[in-house]
Amino acid sequence: MTPASDEGPLPPAGEPEPVEDPGSIADTEPELRSGTEPEFAAPRLTTFSLEGRVVPGIYLIGWVASLLGAGLLFISFQANVPGTGQWVFLVAMVLLGIGLTFAAGSQAIERSRRPDLAYRGPSPVLAFLVVVVLTFVALIVVLAPLSALGLDVRSPAATTLNLVITMILYVTVIRLLVVGPGALTWREMGVVRPDSGALRDLLAGALLAIPVVAVTLVLGGLLSRFLEPTPSALPDATDAAGIVANLVSAAILAPIGEELFFRGFTTTAWARTSGARAAIVRGALFFAFAHVLTLFDASFGTGVQRALFSFVALLPVGLALGWVFLSRRSLYAAIGLHSAFNAIQVLALLAVTSAS
Repeated sequence: MTPASDEGPLPPAGEPEPVEDPGSIADTEPELRSGTEPEFAAPRLTTFSLEGRVVPGIYLIGWVASLLGAGLLFISFQANVPGTGQWVFLVAMVLLGIGLTFAAGSQAIERSRRPDLAYRGPSPVLAFLVVVVLTFVALIVVLAPLSALGLDVRSPAATTLNLVITMILYVTVIRLLVVGPGALTWREMGVVRPDSGALRDLLAGALLAIPVVAVTLVLGGLLSRFLEPTPSALPDATDAAGIVANLVSAAILAPIGEELFFRGFTTTAWARTSGARAAIVRGALFFAFAHVLTLFDASFGTGVQRALFSFVALLPVGLALGWVFLSRRSLYAAIGLHSAFNAIQVLALLAVTSAS
């Protein structure tokens, strides 16, 4: 379960108000409207300038480490000496992780001094890149020794471990870059102690999964006439332990980590700056694109088709997740929908596999 809130009551007067129910009223507008002068005049900052920055050292480290990491990453793909490419790749990802983290931290610090902004935290896209890069590093560090000891990195157990690491990084990045600088509190992102209301929200979200799965199946059937369908992201389970590991991965770990990031953090941030409806749409597109990044195929043509299939097929559930999160103002509702959506598909695939 997601961590309990320790941020206290809702923010005092003067802080941005929560977004309105997107299902019943007009779209929420950003607090800073065109034609109005902010009370706080921030220094003019250009992308490559240190002048006027609160923490120029952090900004400089972010850029330098990111550029070095990107350069080494390119070199790692060109290395022809056996074993060299892997080490260069690891160093590149470490540098990229440091650089992107410092860049996001610099952005958060600069924006925290702008009371004219409705959301004063780092870009969700930049924060997501930090999670992706750090996940690569953590998986190499953790899975490489386990693989040497005999763990199959394509097994259900390895996938479960992968998602545990990713969920920890979601929480860590949000705590460090969003909650730490004061951009959002855990409570504002829907992370509250579970109670009877949380249980009702979980069940409401789970019930909503039924029509969403139906829409997804119909859309997938139509897409399969033109595009190569995307195979299951979970590894094949050949025994009871593997089946349990896949269910834990799909119905518990992935929903908690992804909903905390994509709805609790990302959708809340974008709702403050762009309004509820825009946040739901942007969040759904971002959610679908993030899942496409994990798709790889030896054939470029097949890979493109599968990526497009996955992207379009995930839009209905992405939209539903954003809507239920904002309309009920509950992260538990989004987790319930996501968990049930994944569990239904895993169980259906298991039934088909068993029948054949």
